[in-house]
Amino acid sequence: MNQALQIVFCLLLPISALAGQFAMTRVSEVQDFFKKKDKMILTFVGYSGAEYENKIRMLKIAEEVLSQYDPKTTLVNIGATQDGIGAVYALAKKMGFETSGIVSSQALQDLKEKPPEVDHVFFIEDETWGGYLPHSLQLSATSAATVSVSDVIVGIGGGSVARDELFEAQKKGKTLRFFTADMNHEVAIAKAKKKGDPAPEDFRGSAHIEWFLSLDHSLRRLMHSCRGLRKISRKDEE
Repeated sequence: MNQALQIVFCLLLPISALAGQFAMTRVSEVQDFFKKKDKMILTFVGYSGAEYENKIRMLKIAEEVLSQYDPKTTLVNIGATQDGIGAVYALAKKMGFETSGIVSSQALQDLKEKPPEVDHVFFIEDETWGGYLPHSLQLSATSAATVSVSDVIVGIGGGSVARDELFEAQKKGKTLRFFTADMNHEVAIAKAKKKGDPAPEDFRGSAHIEWFLSLDHSLRRLMHSCRGLRKISRKDEE
């Protein structure tokens, strides 16, 4: 097995797109793995398929966050795929971080190749992509695993899955940092058109609209300043 990619498994599933057999990991196994690592788990959440309107700014924010942690004692965790926030993987590896990805079994249908920048991948048996289960405040298995192993969760924009994970992490007393970011406008408009819905007027995503704005003013100001991170200049947005 490629040493750059560890896939932990217990139940085999045939995935033709990956030309091999991969399997699911139980949440308890994921928790045990990270506990044995004895590192601080820094998780990034945000947009995936919705992508970013300003990817350069997103990566600049991620770089500023990563620069405040020691690669020797920190493991960077995202969602295993390279879409959207997954672009942070390449940056994290370049900076010397060990990386991991926790992802729903739904991703196996679209995953065309092994992510080269992800050291450890955990597929969770899940009928959803994550977030709260329908009509409940219980997290899906994928999101439950993500929140439980994370020490710090950094949100850079994000949709409903990121929003729900941030809500749950907040309740569990995790360290949170949040940055507002627009989803890709063109992608969002195309998705709305395909569904027959009107074009969106706000591209900041559910994580901003329903989570960030729910915080009281003083906490919003603290989260937005992100503990001394320098302001990203407009030049970075070009």
